[in-house]
Amino acid sequence: MGTPQFAATVLEHVLACDDVTVAAVYTQPDRPCGRGKKCQPGAVKTLALTTGLPIHQPESFKDPAEVERLAAYKPDVLIVAAYGMILPQAVLDIPRLMPINVHASLLPAWRGAAPIERAIAAGDTLTGVTIMRMVAALDAGPMIMQRVLAIGPADTAGSLRAELADLGGRLLLHTLRRLRTGGVPMVEQDPEKVTYAKKIDKAEALIDWTRPAAEVHNLIRAMTPHPGAFFFWKPAPDKEALRIIAHPGRVGCPLPPGARPGDILGLLECHLGVACADAVYFIPTVVPAGKRPMDAKAFSCGYLGKCDDDAMAVCGPPKSGGAA
Repeated sequence: MGTPQFAATVLEHVLACDDVTVAAVYTQPDRPCGRGKKCQPGAVKTLALTTGLPIHQPESFKDPAEVERLAAYKPDVLIVAAYGMILPQAVLDIPRLMPINVHASLLPAWRGAAPIERAIAAGDTLTGVTIMRMVAALDAGPMIMQRVLAIGPADTAGSLRAELADLGGRLLLHTLRRLRTGGVPMVEQDPEKVTYAKKIDKAEALIDWTRPAAEVHNLIRAMTPHPGAFFFWKPAPDKEALRIIAHPGRVGCPLPPGARPGDILGLLECHLGVACADAVYFIPTVVPAGKRPMDAKAFSCGYLGKCDDDAMAVCGPPKSGGAA
């Protein structure tokens, strides 16, 4: 049971294991996405279509017929990874052995929908994968196995997700082997150490340049590649604000005299320099709305070079609500 690429990577590990037979795949219904709002299958469905596995996409398990259809497979185990749906107790009771979840954090830290993004945004230096037995509460079940993974200073949500998915798939297979030969250890989560990773709101990706540069760096990494950390800039007083996505860069030099948070300082060391609360943040690449990515030099020549000094600062979102 899973939907995005994280879950598809886990499924690839399971499909490659000769000791495990996948009876069926459950995934979220196809959702409209992109500018055309066409329904697109998730990564798990795309993978399952290549294998000939039965694919089910219920909106929920409120219908008893959906529960009965799942029970008819008589599974030993339910494997859940980034499914995006809360499973009722009637579903959790179906497998002969147990329902297992592959969660991309070191539980009890970062329970919820966006553990990778929240860990990076918070400046964590360690994360990992937890294999847990599922219960009818959000990521609250007893832990079976954990493995730790370091978060590097240049890691983004995208790069870290790929590493955690591979680690999760390998750790899951180790868990399944243990289940075949006997029991598995289970450790209850410490309720005093629980933190939650709520779903990312696109408005959270708006960069606040009044924050320290290290925090800005963490936010940009957490929002890369999706939804993309952004800011607004007006090329002229009579022009509309332009929404610009910033790619991860690095904390740069100290603030020059008179610089205020949000001041665009131009091209510095081949990066676009923007003043934060305590230092300059160096951005290597930006994506102006409706345009392809361009490096800092191209943006500086093509956009900043045509502006006067009054335009060399970020601005607030348009009054129409462009922050979303």
